[in-house]
Amino acid sequence: MCCLAESNQDGLLGGLLVPGFDEQSCISRYKSTSHLKKLARSPSTHLVKRLREQEALQRRCGPGTETYRRAAERLGPRGNGNGTTTDDDACKYLVLVPYRGLGNRILAMASAFLYAMLTDRVLLVHRGTSLPDLFCEPFQETSWLLPPDFPLGDLENLTGEVPESYRNLAREYGRAASVSDLPYVFVDLDHACTYHDKLFYCDDHREFLHRAPWLVMRTDGYFVPALFLNPAYQEELDKLFPRKDSVFYLLARYLFHPTNKVWGLITRFYNSYLKDSDERLGIQVRVFDGDTPFKHVLDQILACTSQEHLLPEVVAQDPGPPASTAGARSKAVLMTGLSSWYFENIRGRYWQSATAAGEVVSVHQPSHEEHQLTGEATHDMKALAEMYLLSMTDALVTSGWSTFGYVGHGLGGLTPWIMFKPENLTTPDPPCRRAASMEPCLHGPPFYDCRARGGADTGKLVPHVRHCEDMSWGLKLVHPE
Repeated sequence: MCCLAESNQDGLLGGLLVPGFDEQSCISRYKSTSHLKKLARSPSTHLVKRLREQEALQRRCGPGTETYRRAAERLGPRGNGNGTTTDDDACKYLVLVPYRGLGNRILAMASAFLYAMLTDRVLLVHRGTSLPDLFCEPFQETSWLLPPDFPLGDLENLTGEVPESYRNLAREYGRAASVSDLPYVFVDLDHACTYHDKLFYCDDHREFLHRAPWLVMRTDGYFVPALFLNPAYQEELDKLFPRKDSVFYLLARYLFHPTNKVWGLITRFYNSYLKDSDERLGIQVRVFDGDTPFKHVLDQILACTSQEHLLPEVVAQDPGPPASTAGARSKAVLMTGLSSWYFENIRGRYWQSATAAGEVVSVHQPSHEEHQLTGEATHDMKALAEMYLLSMTDALVTSGWSTFGYVGHGLGGLTPWIMFKPENLTTPDPPCRRAASMEPCLHGPPFYDCRARGGADTGKLVPHVRHCEDMSWGLKLVHPE
């Protein structure tokens, strides 16, 4: 099966993208269709319409405009400290502070963008140390990067205990909370945030939140499934995403275009090692028990790929003279992970033994950093390249709990086989299972029913939000058949 698209109807992905960008400054924006599969899910006409409206809002209110200057001025020492939006200031802002690994940050950006669309806010993303090196600007004639001279400093160290936090407003005042005296409201959506933080997801607290001109949000994950539990957003989300398993895929194809330097890493590796194979298999390895390689993890990879017939069996005994490989099917295996040990063992398996049916198997790994270097630009560029390479495979095995894996299969529109997180250094049985959808998992979900205003099993409230395969308490979107 070939990964290359059969001449997509256009390079604009069914209206997701708009023409007019300088193609040479961001080659991947229009050329990625030559490497990624054709769209697995088409955007709805309503999504296309709302994207154009969001783009116009970003241009009208974004950095460099007089409206932005006035709004930002209120946050500074000479501002009046009044947090209420006035009639002549129709622009509201969401400042996102994504953090932890690159997978976490990508999931956070996609989630915040959807929330910004739902609430008519301009999205501005804290650039950290590497964001401009990774992605092209998604909007024309404006930037989604938070300007360096933004009046609020030390955003990365904000906590839910600051006076401006949503947690304090909800805890101290409940539905009577007011933002009139606050310059901004801080929303803490860390995967381990509190009950009061998670009330953010319910519409009764949106009654005061929508009046705040500035929201500052700190999050490390994919909180989209929680938005689908909010009755206030239900009608709009149904129109935006008739297929509930397409949210991250479509938003990612719209937002995340690798810079030319990263695109070069992607295309050079793909053309050298993956392009000419009949089939491509991705195996993404993430181990949470330390950097030392583990045999039980290797055994799990081999058990999963054997059980699901993703890798061919090898001949245990000497098969005699080598058979001709003319006309034999070829399979390229792309492995990603911090350690090279798993790659070396699987490559050695197919070098030292012939396959039972004569397939030609090649195994490749672009990098092995040995340790995660969060926020280091070169490390993040390699990580992004590998996520994209995983998305270009025909079948994909990922590690449970891994946001890196979520992004890889989400970008490619692939429904992966997820390897369960090992317990007690033992290979799980079964080793893996096919995911119910290509959507990422929300690791820190709410356990509160917005309608009933009480605790609930939120994986059973609506048919399109279920618990994750790899994390029993997590939530993910599925498309109910």
